[in-house]
Parts: sequence; C-alpha cells; structure tokens
Amino acid sequence: MTDPLETALADGRAALTEPEAKRMIAEAGLPTPAGETVDSPDAAVDAAERIGYPVVAKVAAPSVQHKSEWAGGAGVHVNLADADAVRSAATEIFDAADDRELDAAVLVESGVDVDAGLEVIVGGTRDPSFGPTVLVGLGGIAVEVLQDTSHRIAPISTAEALEMTRELEASPLFDGYRGSPAVDRTAVAETIVAVGDLLAEREAIREIEINPLLALSERAVALDALITLDGVDEEYE
Repeated sequence: MTDPLETALADGRAALTEPEAKRMIAEAGLPTPAGETVDSPDAAVDAAERIGYPVVAKVAAPSVQHKSEWAGGAGVHVNLADADAVRSAATEIFDAADDRELDAAVLVESGVDVDAGLEVIVGGTRDPSFGPTVLVGLGGIAVEVLQDTSHRIAPISTAEALEMTRELEASPLFDGYRGSPAVDRTAVAETIVAVGDLLAEREAIREIEINPLLALSERAVALDALITLDGVDEEYE
C-alpha cells in the first residue's frame, strides 16, 4: 500500500485529502470513523449501505481544507439517514466540484453523535525556531473564540500530554460538568503524543490538525483531520 505522504509529495501537493490524513493518523493508532472514498453518487449509496446509517458525506480534495464553508456549505452533509439523502448529498458535492473544475471525490463516513462527548482540537506544527510543537484545546469554533490552548515542544510523553489537558481553563469539562459524563482524558493525551511523534518522524509535514477530536467516555475519535506539507505552496479553498 502506498504511503499517502509520499504520494502527495510526488504529485506536488501542499496537503493530503481528509481520507489520506485519516489513514495516516489511523496507522499511528488513532481511531477514526469507518469510511469509504467514492467517485459517484451511486457508489456513495453503496458505501453508506455497507457502513450503516446515519452517515456523513464530505468533499474530498487536497485543495479544500474548509469543507463546511466550501461551495456555500455544500462540502459537508451530516445525519444522512437513507439512500435518497446520500445520493442527493453526493450529487450536490460532485456538481459543485464540476462547477469549479475541481477533481474531487466524496468521503462517506459513519455518523457520530457529537453530543455524546467533548469536542477537542489536537494539533501540531513545525515551528521555525523550536521544531515540532503540539497543542490541545476545546475543538470546533471554541478554539478560535476562547483561545484556551496548551502547547509543548514535541515529542512528549503521555504524562506531559495529560498535564497539557489539565492546564486548560476548560479542564473541568473533561471530568464531567453539570451532569455531563466524564471523558477519556488519557485518550486525548495519547492523541497529542501521536501527533507529536508524527511531526517528529515525518519531516515533510508542516502541520497536523485534528478538529474535532471527539472525546468520549472510553475513547477519542478523530472526526476531521488536516495534514499540510512543507516546501509546497498551493492555494486552499
């Protein structure tokens, strides 16, 4: 099986597609939703039948990094409960890609109830002065609004990663708050460690972002993933 990073570099791409990024982090031991990449609406329905409803459908192209904002919101469809909904969503994505002369696929994934856990961001970047660094904070738009993050130079240990989660002002949310269940803080820490290790081991990686990482009671699942590459310039959508 080919290495997604080597394939992207050979193609002169500045980023991996989401399926490629998720494959890399899955190989690093991080859970991701069951999913398939397809090239037609009919194939999307077939994939959804194999995965089981509800599913999510997303545009998959290396130049599309902000999928929920792409094509007026056409890039992400959630809570697809039957074949008609999947076919409609996939058709909308492929039509929008054709309108933009974009070579895109569709990622069909198992739907995950985000209300069942805590959305976290785990990221890493290659700093010009310090080398690989990692961060953790609340995920979704909260990271932009609250600026509540903790940082370390990578690679780090699980104990250090756990301490990062405890440094957050939002740390009490990990232990349950006002009736919400506690989440698996160790699984979040292990994700931070894995991201730091990937950056340290693969020098071509410029940035990794898992947002959201859904922290649940007994595990954490990477619902979205972005990996960009060093030394390659490309415009994103």
